Amino acid sequence: MHPTNALDRRTFLKSAAATGCATASALAFGLPRSLPRSDAFQLVAETDRDRILAAAKFYLSQAPLTITAFPTKRSAGGLHDFYSQADYFWPNPDNPDGPYINRDGQSNPDNFNEHRKVMVALSIQMPALTAAWVLTGDKRFAERAGDHLRAWFVTADTRMNPNLMYAQAVQGVSTGRSIGIIDTLHLVEVARAASHLMPRMLNALDAAAVNAWFTSYLDWLSNSDRGKAERDTTNNHAMCWALQAAEFARLVADQSTRNEVYRRYRETLLPNQLALDGSFPRELARTKPYSYSIFNFDIMAGLCQTLEGLTPDPPSFQLPDGRGLSKAAEFIYPFIKDKGAWKWAKDVEHFDALPVRSPGLLFSGIAAHEKKYVDVWKVLNPDPTDREIIRNYPIRQPLLWV
Repeated sequence: MHPTNALDRRTFLKSAAATGCATASALAFGLPRSLPRSDAFQLVAETDRDRILAAAKFYLSQAPLTITAFPTKRSAGGLHDFYSQADYFWPNPDNPDGPYINRDGQSNPDNFNEHRKVMVALSIQMPALTAAWVLTGDKRFAERAGDHLRAWFVTADTRMNPNLMYAQAVQGVSTGRSIGIIDTLHLVEVARAASHLMPRMLNALDAAAVNAWFTSYLDWLSNSDRGKAERDTTNNHAMCWALQAAEFARLVADQSTRNEVYRRYRETLLPNQLALDGSFPRELARTKPYSYSIFNFDIMAGLCQTLEGLTPDPPSFQLPDGRGLSKAAEFIYPFIKDKGAWKWAKDVEHFDALPVRSPGLLFSGIAAHEKKYVDVWKVLNPDPTDREIIRNYPIRQPLLWV
C-alpha cells in the first residue's frame, strides 16, 4: 500500500497487533509456503486464529447444501435458479391479493428466504474452512471447503445457474429485478477463498469448472440488461456490483474488467456517492442510515482491497478534493466507536444490533496507518447473529484479504 514507507508500516502493524501477551508468529502457524507472510496477515492471524479454528472445526461436520434442496413454486425459474423476494415489499392492506407495496427498511418475514440462507451459509462456512487451512495447513479444512465449491459450481445435480434472473422478485410486479444482484454479494468472499484454495487443493477439472462458472456469471453481470442496470444505480447497489465484478474478475484473471471497475470507482462511484465530509448522502437519506452508511463504507473498503495492485494505489487514491477511502473512514469511525454520537435518525429496525466488526476499519486502518481504526475493529463482534445484519455483512474472514 505504501511501499516507500515499509518500515513505518511494519512498526504500525506490530503495534496494532500487540494484545497484552505475545502470540505465536505467522511462521509458527504452519502457513502454506506459497502464501506471503505480510505484517498485515500476521496482525489478522493473531487476532482471529482461535475464532477461525473453532468455527472451522464445527463446519467440518456440515455437509454442503445448495439452492436445489429448496424448490419453490413462488419462483418463475427452475430448480437451479436462485430465487429471493424483495425484502421491503408487503401485501397492500387495501388490496391483499394484489401487487405488493414498498415499506422501505422493513423486512417482510413471510418472504421466501431459503436460497439466501444457504448462500449465506456457504459464505460463512467455506471461507472459514479455507482460512483454517491457510493458518494450519490441515487438509481436512481444505477438502471440506472444496466440497462446497463442487456442490455449488460443479456438480450437475446441485449447482446453481450463473445468473440472477429471479432475485428480489415482487409479487404481482416482477419475477426478478436488477437490484436482486446484490444477493450474490455473499459470493465475494467465496471467490476470495477459492483463489487461495483452487491452485493447490482442487483437481484441474474441478478448478476449471469453478473458473468457468465465475467467468459466465461475470459476463452476465457485465453484459446483461439487469447487470448493467445494477451497475448504473447511484447508491450502495452500484458499489456492491463493483465489488462483485472486481473480485470475480480477480479470481478468473480478467484484468480488463478489473481495470474497468477501477476506472468506474475513480470516475463515477467516488464523485457521485461520497460527500466532501466522507459521508454517503444517499445512504443517510434511507430509513436505515446508520447501517447503510457502515455497509457502503465496508463495501468501498473491500473494493479498494480487491483492486490492490492497480495504479494509482486504490486504498490511498483520492480525488483532487480529498475524497477517498481515508475520508470515508474519517467520517464513519467516530460513530462506529460510539454509536451514541450518531447525529442522524436511528434505523427503523436492528439499530440495537449494531455496530459489528467493520472490515472497512481494518482495511482503511492498515492503508492509512491509523492504529485507532484497527483497535476498534479488534474489539467489535466479528460474528453477528441477527439475520438482517448478516445479510449486509459479506466480508467475515479478512485473513483471506490481507
